[in-house]
Amino acid sequence: MSAVIGAMLGTSFSPAMFKHAGSWVLSLGGLVVFIAAASALVYIYYRRVAGSDHATAYFSAMPGGVVDMVTLGMERGADEKMIALVQAARLILVALFLPFLIWSITGVAPDRTAAAFIPLASVRANDVVWFCVAVLLGVGGGILLRLPARYLLGPMSASATMHVMGLMHFELPTAARAAAQIFIGATIGCRFAMASPRKIMTVIGLSFGSTILLLSVTLAFASLLSLLTGYRFTALILAYSPGSVAEVSLIALSLGVEIPFVVVHQIVRLFLVIGGAAAVFRWLKR
Repeated sequence: MSAVIGAMLGTSFSPAMFKHAGSWVLSLGGLVVFIAAASALVYIYYRRVAGSDHATAYFSAMPGGVVDMVTLGMERGADEKMIALVQAARLILVALFLPFLIWSITGVAPDRTAAAFIPLASVRANDVVWFCVAVLLGVGGGILLRLPARYLLGPMSASATMHVMGLMHFELPTAARAAAQIFIGATIGCRFAMASPRKIMTVIGLSFGSTILLLSVTLAFASLLSLLTGYRFTALILAYSPGSVAEVSLIALSLGVEIPFVVVHQIVRLFLVIGGAAAVFRWLKR
């Protein structure tokens, strides 16, 4: 299902969307400072408030993927169950709070800016064929290239490439977008299946505080970069949001925000966190 969602997100790409890609350099570079500031703040929070050990607090604070942070933390003696629950709770809380946060600050709500209703009947047979090809090629390419979130990013890249090249002109039906959002919400919730109710409430309580810290840093960076670059404030909030690529991209889709801008920043954030987390951890131990 992740592969299908990735291909759906790829339908939002077009050649016109990359005309101003050169102006993304400053905001992409700011991700390094953002990750360092946000992670340090949340690390201190988990050490002081939650009383977590160094390794558990460190990988719980990293705004990366759940599986990646659990794997890296487990290899370094951290509490992998705690990291998994904390990271999953972060994704849930960000997905819940982000639309309301954007609405309260900017006045932009999903129901006012979303694309017009697209019925399932508008989908043509050749669109379905090309869509399936994008899914299959993307999954294979994502595995071969060892992309982070490969089953999402691979099909999304393949679908985006086909749209940019003019091979496919598939418009995402409204019902498909709703189904994708339901699937993502249910998938994140399943990560709490084996935890006790008391443990879940404790983790959610702790994650509530850490999510507020992360979103506060996100708003600060979005505000600063909006002033420096003149780029849309809402797009910068989503680009720097500490959620997962899929949820944040779907929120951007419902708000009518530039999907390529948001997705590129989210992917770069994942690469920076996954690639740098272990190295910084070793440096801190020394």
